[in-house]
Amino acid sequence: MNLIIIGAGIMGTTLAVLAKEMVPNLEVTILERLDGPGSGNSWAFNNAGTGHEANCELNYTPVDEEVISVEKALKIHAQFNVAKQFWAYLVRKGAIEDPTSFINPTKHCTIVSESSINMLRLRFKEMSAHHFFEHMKYSEDFDEIKSWIPFTMEGRSRDEKMAATAIETGTDVNFGALTEQMAAYAVRELGVQIEFGTHVRRVHRSPAGQWLIEAQNDAGPIQHKADVLFVGAGGGAFPILKKSLMPFRSRFTGFPVGGRFLQAAITPEQAEQYRAKTYGKAEVGAPPMSVPHLDLRMIDGQHYLLFGPFASFKPVLEKGRGFFDYLTSLRLHDIPGLLNVTLDHFPLVKYLVSESFKGKKSMFAELEKFAPGLGEKFDWAPIEAGQRVQIIKDGALQMGTEIIVSTDRTYSTLLGASPGASVSPEVMLRCLERLFPSVLADESAVRKKSEMFPEDDLEVLARDPDRYREIRDSVNQTLGITTPETQKMSGDKG
Repeated sequence: MNLIIIGAGIMGTTLAVLAKEMVPNLEVTILERLDGPGSGNSWAFNNAGTGHEANCELNYTPVDEEVISVEKALKIHAQFNVAKQFWAYLVRKGAIEDPTSFINPTKHCTIVSESSINMLRLRFKEMSAHHFFEHMKYSEDFDEIKSWIPFTMEGRSRDEKMAATAIETGTDVNFGALTEQMAAYAVRELGVQIEFGTHVRRVHRSPAGQWLIEAQNDAGPIQHKADVLFVGAGGGAFPILKKSLMPFRSRFTGFPVGGRFLQAAITPEQAEQYRAKTYGKAEVGAPPMSVPHLDLRMIDGQHYLLFGPFASFKPVLEKGRGFFDYLTSLRLHDIPGLLNVTLDHFPLVKYLVSESFKGKKSMFAELEKFAPGLGEKFDWAPIEAGQRVQIIKDGALQMGTEIIVSTDRTYSTLLGASPGASVSPEVMLRCLERLFPSVLADESAVRKKSEMFPEDDLEVLARDPDRYREIRDSVNQTLGITTPETQKMSGDKG
């Protein structure tokens, strides 16, 4: 039996490694449009690099009439804990020699102005009561907040009322570097085949029941056959789904959203001074991916600050592809959904269009608003980020991700964007379990799964504090996500 994966980003590469680790005799081939693994949205500067575990993202804890919901935050935090288990396994096995090459401890902070202090106080009360967030700190004291996030606070007046939370063991993740190392390991040790520069044009069923993948590379048209097919090609998954003739294809339409950042290179001393990702509150009507944040990044040995994102509305499926590709991916049944979203979410569409025309001067004004004086402290330049394609499902806009598996378990695709890379091991594990349920029930596969994921049950992690802490502290130690303070607190909790 063979599995073909379209897309060598963080999702597709993770699925390939998991599949070969658990089912060694499975033939796995990855087809990638670009020239290397993790070169699309997984590439470091195409995303914010936040290890999303709901520490600082307000959109994961929505408030309705002063009642805050933390269920989504708990799920994402548990999923990220499962992800760290897999990455720690790769480090222990030697597939990744140095965890600092892709993951580094970075404070996760949230800051709000006076009008949102009560909301943040309520969020802290609800979240810190759960063992997932037991190390969260809250403060309304100017000096304490400044000690956490000096670059955000240096230019502010002491009279300005603010509130902030902080978690020391947040992370900055270079998903591009992680993908590159996983891909090298998959080829070198697991026998995975990767064909770069291969643009998949169409997939369809053969009379014999296999999937035929029609693609193009520098040598001309090529064709592959797959017993099982997974499409994890970012925005490129939508046109492939449309051409697959799967019965559920008409339920989904792509809604593209782009982004930009302001970027500045900084010294190691400046990085040590800040060492944080600071998230604020999104403007009313803005998409979740536009929450303003000031991030410390560590990419290829160089420290950077990124501020943004600045959203944009570009009718393209992926960075580097044109409008024609998006236009030809649409079908007549997609038009009602697009019109419905335009009408129901007109403030969002208006916001995206206006953001698209925002120039450097306006971007610096937003930075000044978020961190007064910081624009003059460093040499900032705008950079283009990745292109996300959100889901329109049954005419309604969704901001999450969705795994779709056909009833015969031969076709699967990943649609959507967030939280994406941060939870890729858990999401791809569930996908694999749905595609190969009988194979993964084999004793050797179960044993290998337990080795990679000591505890992958999200409910167990959420309801059993001792089990969660045991797993958390072990993987954090392996990945180097520790501070003297959290080590002491872990000992106290134990």
